[in-house]
Amino acid sequence: MKLKPDSKVLIQGITEPLGSHYAIRMKAYGSNVVAGVSPGHGGEMLDGIPIFDLVEQVLPVVGSVDTTIIFVQPYLALDAALEAIAARIRHIIIITGGIPPLDMISLLRTAEATNTLIVGSRSSGIIVPGKLLLGTHESEFYTPGNVGMISRSGTLTYEIAWELTQAGLGQSMAVSLGRDVIVGSCFLQWLKILNEDENTKAIVLVGETGCGDEESTAGYIADEIDKPVIAYFAGRHAPADKRLSAANPMIAYHMSIPLTDPGITQRQIAAFKQAKIPVAKRPSQIPELVKKALKKG
Repeated sequence: MKLKPDSKVLIQGITEPLGSHYAIRMKAYGSNVVAGVSPGHGGEMLDGIPIFDLVEQVLPVVGSVDTTIIFVQPYLALDAALEAIAARIRHIIIITGGIPPLDMISLLRTAEATNTLIVGSRSSGIIVPGKLLLGTHESEFYTPGNVGMISRSGTLTYEIAWELTQAGLGQSMAVSLGRDVIVGSCFLQWLKILNEDENTKAIVLVGETGCGDEESTAGYIADEIDKPVIAYFAGRHAPADKRLSAANPMIAYHMSIPLTDPGITQRQIAAFKQAKIPVAKRPSQIPELVKKALKKG
């Protein structure tokens, strides 16, 4: 994924409360927000950003678009994403959460067939500190540097970025994979991207206990990643019979299936330790481990 300050960015759902708020913030940060889409609002402007009714109306005016960020309501998200794919937009960031699972499955099948990268749903997006904001990251916690971050969480990502910043460790890029049960891109894809990124010298991976996919990630890091990786698992000290999540998914989860197997957490941490990947016990320990890894490297 090539992210440049002049990459053209589209906002779908720009008249939604979050969409309008963060569209202005992204533009102020320096992101090249060229247009917004919101049916029924075509012809309007938001802070100098032209608004169109349809994605297909945007391209003749601004040319090809690199990335779209989706803020529409959950049951409209699939149509919005498919509209973007039809317009050959190959980077899609979905801020919206609670998208129906079958909609996400349908979207991911289309994305795979068209070589489209999906980030989210329920994602905070991507930030390249000092250059580019694509989503809802709180940019004041970040500073330019060479530590890449991949996280399942949203707000915890900001906390860890702030810990790194206070320790004099800037960040090259931070991506929030999304917190819904079904999301697009995964740890493996972004590990590969950051491993190939010349501005990234170390990687911080923030998982969540009970998710499961982090276990397979440990072997991939050991076999394929050349740069030092530091891991942290949110919720490792939570009660064994609890699942961590946002409120709506958590309620749905507990109503539908049994509680999380407490052994998953131990297996996740054990897999990383077996692969000789340092695992922080708390966010404040991450900068120390990153510095040690960089010095050793």
